[in-house]
Order: sequence, then C-alpha cells, then structure tokens
Amino acid sequence: TVESLPPTLEANAEQPPLFDGTTRLYTSYTCPFAQRVWITRNYKGLQDEIKLVPLNLQNRPAWYKEKVYPVNKVPSLEHNGKIIGESLDLIKYVDSNFEGPSLVPNDPDKKRTLEELLSYADKFMEMLFASFKGDPEKEAGAAFNYLEDALKKYDDGPFLLGRDFSLADIAYIPFVERFQIFLSEVFKYDTIAGRPKLAAWIEELNKIDAYKQTKTVDPKQLVEYYKQRFMVPKLSTPLRL
Repeated sequence: TVESLPPTLEANAEQPPLFDGTTRLYTSYTCPFAQRVWITRNYKGLQDEIKLVPLNLQNRPAWYKEKVYPVNKVPSLEHNGKIIGESLDLIKYVDSNFEGPSLVPNDPDKKRTLEELLSYADKFMEMLFASFKGDPEKEAGAAFNYLEDALKKYDDGPFLLGRDFSLADIAYIPFVERFQIFLSEVFKYDTIAGRPKLAAWIEELNKIDAYKQTKTVDPKQLVEYYKQRFMVPKLSTPLRL
C-alpha cells in the first residue's frame, strides 16, 4: 500500500510536540540525504512507528533550529528523548534500533565492503558536484566508474553487496537518481552508457517499493535548482552540500 504523505510544513507551521514518545523523522521530500533515512524506514516497514515531519527547506520553521535540531539540517530523528542527525549515521541507527529486515549483511567480508562503500559516499558526491564546474565526462565518469567496479565485486546478485539489498545501495541511490537526471539534461552525459552493472542496479532498485515511494523529485525543478546552486558563479558564497 502506498503511504499517504503528510503535507510539508512551512515557516508558519506549528511545532509538533517534542519528546512525547513519538518517533519522528524530520525530513524534506526533495533532500537526497533525508531520502536515505526514508528508504531505510520504508524497507524495514516502520511507516507506523516513525512519523514523517516534512519541512520546506526554503521556508523552514524557526522552531526547528531553536528547539529541535540546532544544526538546522535534515534529516534528524527524534527517538527515545533525543535528536540525532547525519544521514549515514541515521541509516545505521534505524537499522540497528528498530524491528524489520536487516540492511547489514552477516558475511564478514560483505560487512567490510559495506563500511568501505559508506565511507566513500561523501567523496563520490564531492566528485559529482565538482564535475558541474569542470569536465563532467571525466570527473563524473570517475565517480560512476567507481560504482560500476564496486558492483562487479560480488556476482551473486545485482546490488552493491551482491544478492543483499543493503545500506550501501541506500547511501548511493538518492544521489545517482539526481545526477543521472542533471548530467543527462544539462551536459547530455549518459551515466549508464558502457556501465551495464550500474544500469542493472538502477533497474533493480526501481523494483523496490521502499525506494520507489520516495522518488518525488520533479526533474525540471531539480535541473533549475542545481543550475542555480552549482553553476551560476556566486561571489564569496562557499559551496555547502
């Protein structure tokens, strides 16, 4: 069943009660970092246990920074009387602190590979964002080649850890989804050309409901937003991901 999603909260929205025993995921339907935690929640079947609190990041309520999460970013999770953030930490936290199918393999070799993939995820994104200002084919190509090679490591299935869908897939797919749209639209660069494993991986992930239900990105809006954010030279504005 498709979950009916709560409306996005604007600056004038009232704050939900804090620490009343409800577990809340403060999120944004358009943020790839938050999407990681959303996919994890869905895959583990926690729709009733973890409530979504979507914020409009362009017009976010002041109470979020003042009373909930001083870092003022999404995602953050309200659980057991505390607020925790950082998407890669959160997907591990949700996996290990809640019921549902495990997203970490038992196999020690695959466990090690999972940690390597998670620790490379930030570098992967940096390479891609940097490619918008340089030579996308060369710089983005290196990032996608990394994934193509990673997908060759286990031949027992289509995912980054072979047959097991895991936190590794969840860490990368929100960004691959967006960069695929942007690089194709703006630079006519096809990320899956010559990368059959990557193409098969994306196809497999699109069969997983937990992920499909989080795909809310409007391609036109994404392209405009990324163009403004990463390609228009702005004086003395540091790049903040």
